[in-house]
Amino acid sequence: MPVEIVGDEHFEISESFTLRLTANGQPTNFTITINDNDEMAEILSDEDGFYTPEEYPSMSLKWSDEFNGDQLNTGEWTYEVGDGCPDLCQWGNRELQDYTDVDSNSNVENGMLTITARKDGSDYTSARIKTEDKVELQYGRIDIRAKLPKGQGIWPAIWMLGANIDQVGWPMSGEIDIMELVGHEPSIVHGTVHYDDDGYDSSSSMKGLSEGTYSDQFHVYTLVWEKDEIRWYVDNQWFKTFSTSDVNFYPFNAPFFFIMNIAVGGNWPGPPDQTTEFPQEMVVDYIRVFE
Repeated sequence: MPVEIVGDEHFEISESFTLRLTANGQPTNFTITINDNDEMAEILSDEDGFYTPEEYPSMSLKWSDEFNGDQLNTGEWTYEVGDGCPDLCQWGNRELQDYTDVDSNSNVENGMLTITARKDGSDYTSARIKTEDKVELQYGRIDIRAKLPKGQGIWPAIWMLGANIDQVGWPMSGEIDIMELVGHEPSIVHGTVHYDDDGYDSSSSMKGLSEGTYSDQFHVYTLVWEKDEIRWYVDNQWFKTFSTSDVNFYPFNAPFFFIMNIAVGGNWPGPPDQTTEFPQEMVVDYIRVFE
């Protein structure tokens, strides 16, 4: 429900709505969205994309990375390098890239982390970082603001694995995909869980844009992770819920760690083709966890 305020006008919030402001008869560059569910109150910049607040009234900040400075905080993140061999050759998905820890594939600058997938002849390189054994969390509201790559064969992901994966293996550990995108469908993101429920199983939903692609602007990918239930949002718009009522074995009431990467090729998107442009970037503004 758009509302325009002219002059001094007071109103009461009774439902979720979008408030567009004008100044001297001209629209401003901002939209304020107020939603009484999950205490969401955000400011959207039409130029840069969506933002979420740095604090919420009844939650405290548990952990964050604003990607300040000029390098990745290796006290909290670890680079995974190579092709995944010998344990997980081609990273288990027939992916084509080698992951590196060099600046050309990942760098921190101007308050942003940029992961870059590149092509050099017939070879592909990219970056994959994780917080395993450094930052492992259980429950909270997770906000991640990012601008995504696109193109056939490009596969960015922001996801989580159970911290007990070395002991129980995958998928017994559980996997929570906060956001995945296959580049030939650049206006659709997916939220998914993978688990073992007397055999491998998964549950997935998608969130599409009414116009444009996820590479045009920043969007915020939110996971509201509570005991026995997980909910997914894009720009505070709900699109998926998964809970103990959906499964017999539920591994998601335990600590998990974060992973962020861009894969090239793989079982899901297939390989790049002549339409795919390189380099492709995933730019991450912040990751924040509230409890």
